[in-house]
Amino acid sequence: MPANVIIARILTSRPLLDPLKMDIEAFRKAGYAAVDSICDYYATLQDRPVKAEVLPGYLIDSLPHEAPAQGEDFSAIAKDFQDKILPGITHWQHGRFFAYFPSISTFESMLAELYSASVSNPGFNWICSPACTELEQVTMDWCARMLGLGDSFLLEKKQGGGVIMGSASESALTAAMAAREKALTYLSEKEGLSIDDARQTYGQKLVIYGSTQTHSLGLKAAVLLGLTFRAVEVAEADKFALRGEALRKAIDRDAADGFVPFFVIATVGTTSTGAVDYIAEIGEVLKQYPTSFLHVDGAWAGVAYALPDRRDQLRLAELVEYADSFCTNMHKWGLVGFDCSLFFVRDRRNLTDAFDVTPPYLRSKEADSGAVIDYRNWQIALGRRFRSIKLWFVLRSYGTQGFQKHLETGIGQCERLALVIEESPIFELVTTPSLALLCFRLNPRKGYSDEELDLLNQRLHTRLDVRSDVFLTQTVLKSVERKFYCLRFAMGGARTTWEDVEKTWEVVVEEGQAVLKG
Repeated sequence: MPANVIIARILTSRPLLDPLKMDIEAFRKAGYAAVDSICDYYATLQDRPVKAEVLPGYLIDSLPHEAPAQGEDFSAIAKDFQDKILPGITHWQHGRFFAYFPSISTFESMLAELYSASVSNPGFNWICSPACTELEQVTMDWCARMLGLGDSFLLEKKQGGGVIMGSASESALTAAMAAREKALTYLSEKEGLSIDDARQTYGQKLVIYGSTQTHSLGLKAAVLLGLTFRAVEVAEADKFALRGEALRKAIDRDAADGFVPFFVIATVGTTSTGAVDYIAEIGEVLKQYPTSFLHVDGAWAGVAYALPDRRDQLRLAELVEYADSFCTNMHKWGLVGFDCSLFFVRDRRNLTDAFDVTPPYLRSKEADSGAVIDYRNWQIALGRRFRSIKLWFVLRSYGTQGFQKHLETGIGQCERLALVIEESPIFELVTTPSLALLCFRLNPRKGYSDEELDLLNQRLHTRLDVRSDVFLTQTVLKSVERKFYCLRFAMGGARTTWEDVEKTWEVVVEEGQAVLKG
């Protein structure tokens, strides 16, 4: 059959599809409209409820059960975002959002996301797009210097360095996997075993340690690795921070039973209270255990190392001396939109020894010569996002001084609210405020037991939780002395003013008085 007949049959047997639904001019028009709608959203944000006022299943029930067979006009899609999606959004950028921790998104970060998406690539090695790798190297060293981490964590020193990950949980799991390989390598060399025999002999005896206040990322890492997580108790007298002696006792007990300590998580700014673990004490304990690896999780509070006058409070010098790795999230208090977790290591070989798998199709002459970093060998996944552009835009726009001013604003609001609570006849602080976080509870000081106070505060939280104009979260503080229930007030939002703090506290007082009357 002649070629022209074959081509004619193909062309007439099925319709040609448009290769691109949206052309350049349509994108330009839709883009202008999208920016306008985002600006309108932020202009009216303070007039919106903090929490979504919808019921479970509201969106599932309102959308078709199948994708449309024919393409729709983009204006209709954009309208549905306003009409159907926004009502189900909890507004984390609202000035009266005080739950969990801040998750700030700035306009600079939003624009960076757009630019990043416009040059979308998987970024697994240098040659994918050299700028993606090299901008990450530059911005991670900028952050290491801004945070005062010293030469040990600088990429340019070619020993340690930093990499951007999706979350603190991902950073902790990555560190734990690297620590496992380091420990097994040490044991194989010490015992004269092959690495496979060492894995067989010791693989299930490895233990991860944290405290009862360590974020659940520690337990999750242990679950994912099929290992044990040991939560060491803390004391209220130590402001719920992990001490070296308590860790020593836990490790010694496990070692006597044949277990191997290989990964310890110390926290700078625990989720419940913002406690700072005693890093130097922990580091001294671990000197006796060469299989161990110390990871410092500063997911929320770590960005405050940018404030020189807060570094002693946060034990920066101890971190620099003892930590094998450190993580902090710029996407929490650090003005960069989710996701942007900074993960630093003292010795990059701990990562490359664990994760470097290079088949022929991933090799390049630049990497083979040692001239470049391929970040895929520093992480679990192969592909990676171009996150550093967000960091670059924000740091250049704010500068170090603007970044510091932002942090100081949240801390100042917290200190001011703490004074208000200290003067309250029905509320009390339950531990020393930490940076922009404080914990409080309803306590009219009339001889209530802890159990009775727990009930009062659970009722208070229930009353606050049904409101959409404020958002605070609860926690349970557990120590060797006791366990009790309280509420958290997490400040630091980029759009939060003292008036927002004050109005939210008025709501808390109003509901607290209602609980006592009840």
